[in-house]
Amino acid sequence: MSGLSDLGRFSEPALLVLISLAAGPRHGYAMQDDIAGLTGQRPGPGTLYGAIRRLEEHGYIEALAEQDRRRPYRLTDAGRAALGTELERMRTVVSTGLRRLAVA
Repeated sequence: MSGLSDLGRFSEPALLVLISLAAGPRHGYAMQDDIAGLTGQRPGPGTLYGAIRRLEEHGYIEALAEQDRRRPYRLTDAGRAALGTELERMRTVVSTGLRRLAVA
């Protein structure tokens, strides 16, 4: 599995979408609210839906049946695995960075 790194420079919005969907299915507006609560910044529609499109193309998320004119998405097994791999990678980077900062 190639992981989120194959999404290029757009991996941060994709990562945030996956983190949002890890809590359960959500539609775009609910993802925007969740991401804003997590980061303090609300992603714009172009950023959000671009990330959603790329994640769907990679099989990391899938659209569910429309509900009240909104389309919810959910994490696939591949998306859950990619998210776990990326978060573990980030944990290593953050841990190393904090350890080095404490020594400096």
